[in-house]
Amino acid sequence: MAYSKADQAQDSTAHFAADQFTTMKSVQGFGLSLISVSLLLALTACGGQHSDAEKTNAAAVYQQQEEVKEQQLPVSKQEVAEADPNTPDGINPQSQPIRVQAKDAIIEHRTLADQAISDDKSADMSLSVSSGIYRADRQASERIIKMKSLSRHQTSGQMSGPSVPVYRGAGNRDNFERQVANGIMVAGEIPVSTFSIDTDTGSYTTLRRWINQGRLPEKGTVRVEEMINYFNYQYSIPSRLEQAFSVNTELAPSPYNDHKMLLRIGLQGFEVDKSQLGASNLVFLLDVSGSMNSQDKLPLLKTSLKMLSQQLSEQDHVSIVVYAGASGVVLDGVKGNDIQAINQALNSLKAGGSTNGGAGIQQAYRLAQKHFIQGGVNRVILATDGDFNVGTTDHQALMDLIASKRDQGIALTTLGFGQGNYNDHLMEQLADKGNGHYAYIDTLNEARKVLVDELSSTLLTIAKDVKIQVEFNPAIVSEYRLIGYENRALNREDFNNDKVDAGEIGAGHRVTALYEISYVDSPNQANDKLRYGYDNATGTEKYSRDEIAFLKLRYKPIGQDTSRLISYAIRRDSGVKTLAQASDDYRFSAAVAGLGQLINQSLYTHDLSYSKVIDLANSAMGQDAFGYRHEFVQLAKTARLLAGQEAVIKGENMSSVIVPIEPIPRPELEIQAKYIAPHIKSSQYQLEIDKGVQGVQTLHD
Repeated sequence: MAYSKADQAQDSTAHFAADQFTTMKSVQGFGLSLISVSLLLALTACGGQHSDAEKTNAAAVYQQQEEVKEQQLPVSKQEVAEADPNTPDGINPQSQPIRVQAKDAIIEHRTLADQAISDDKSADMSLSVSSGIYRADRQASERIIKMKSLSRHQTSGQMSGPSVPVYRGAGNRDNFERQVANGIMVAGEIPVSTFSIDTDTGSYTTLRRWINQGRLPEKGTVRVEEMINYFNYQYSIPSRLEQAFSVNTELAPSPYNDHKMLLRIGLQGFEVDKSQLGASNLVFLLDVSGSMNSQDKLPLLKTSLKMLSQQLSEQDHVSIVVYAGASGVVLDGVKGNDIQAINQALNSLKAGGSTNGGAGIQQAYRLAQKHFIQGGVNRVILATDGDFNVGTTDHQALMDLIASKRDQGIALTTLGFGQGNYNDHLMEQLADKGNGHYAYIDTLNEARKVLVDELSSTLLTIAKDVKIQVEFNPAIVSEYRLIGYENRALNREDFNNDKVDAGEIGAGHRVTALYEISYVDSPNQANDKLRYGYDNATGTEKYSRDEIAFLKLRYKPIGQDTSRLISYAIRRDSGVKTLAQASDDYRFSAAVAGLGQLINQSLYTHDLSYSKVIDLANSAMGQDAFGYRHEFVQLAKTARLLAGQEAVIKGENMSSVIVPIEPIPRPELEIQAKYIAPHIKSSQYQLEIDKGVQGVQTLHD
């Protein structure tokens, strides 16, 4: 395929930006500021011209680095570590370089995150480092550059299997589970889709923090359903309390692929005013280990809980348990309106020690049981920045404990803070087991959203074990794909089994699920029709020609162990002919899901781009009282620039070490694969029909 001169100029500019980025990192020992990253993004985005002399100069600088590094490469990891031997355990990580491992080399540097949260310093101030650490930084960085240039083909495109955690972020110590996206299902073979609902929002706020720091998350680590459910949608309110939530559906053409439709299913829980919540027994379980000693962790946590305590009354009880190397009780069941006692207790908290979370949870549940309110809200609120690394570190034992306390009426909510050793995967699992909500607090505004504006949803559960099952009509629908909810999938038989745990809905919560579907007459099909077992004459007679799917939901009212069933037929004539005719909420939720799929590098969005996501979201602002939708558009625009940077460096993260490379010559013609399925628009993903395995897609780099 031929490329225009404009494309070549853009590529040349992008590669020149990568050269300058590497030169800047080498000179400053990886002490980058946010303004430096901003300038890099602007350079690539503008697509401006630069002279051959400038490119030659950048190449000369890189050549000088290559000559110097042969004489300065450290022999081993120990040499780098010896450059700064006096780093005690438990010290504030923001005051020390962070260690990143790559093969046999270790490089110490400060991340963009540290610059973003640095207290009382301007964003463009360079890092001050000692001469010894600077020397070790530069030597180790040059060693990594060499190793990555030699082994790039071995590291690119790797992806772990399902449920394998990915350690990501500052110092490669953050833990985010990598999801394998749901595939395209054939309605005639597997017509039923079953999953548990999810009201968490943590994945969206961690994504927002990444983007604001100038980087994108790893492929597959964003949970798209949590992005969608972060936003409010104008669903109908349940007319009676006997049914905990309303059911809303909408159908319109898909923005992701031509000749496909997008089905939206929305649930809206009934709303309860804060004054009607009833008595609450809250136990704050707070991490005060040494790693919490930064402005976006313990100080932000204390301010957030002060905001929450202002919403409580005399009938409520508040307890505070802290944990670090050991656990302790700071408050024991004081009245909710005792603001002075609560604030004094929070102000007295200091960070120090390791993270003995297991002991803290045991103590928190003892206090929750001690002050248990029959018929009220009984909840432990866990706030931490990371993993449990001492004491009870058996995560399965923690899950079993939380599940047993859940059955006794004590729920668990998890609030995440900061980064560096953050365990997103564990936080989500703990909240799931505890019939609670998982949120990530990155700003004071987010704390207000979760703990003040949405207090009823956070504290009061109105329906538990909520499951969704959709049966697609093979006479009309040939294929379907559920977007998100990968780790919430249930077996078909689990839908009717009341012993199988599922997600909860809080008062006023909104839950949205999206299915991309293909009609039988659509020219865009992922799978070939079967040769055997398909009979048009008899196979279509048993199906309705008016319904595309039959929706069923089960939930347990609070205080009951027997589930209730809601059923709902979705008619084909309920759909609109164009995407522009769909509601603002529909189009905005589609834009949010689209951004999540782009960041996760989905194989199934062939007609989607960042620009399309931005345009779609801009056209669907609707009611945006708090500005969350406008903020999303700005994040999407930044993500588009960051994705362009990652394309320059061949899929590596912007925070990774990069090597200046010459533009790769573009072939005039693409090499044709022996067979490309109709739904595959790129030769990179080829359907291996000749192997006799349908749906297996092979990546060709």
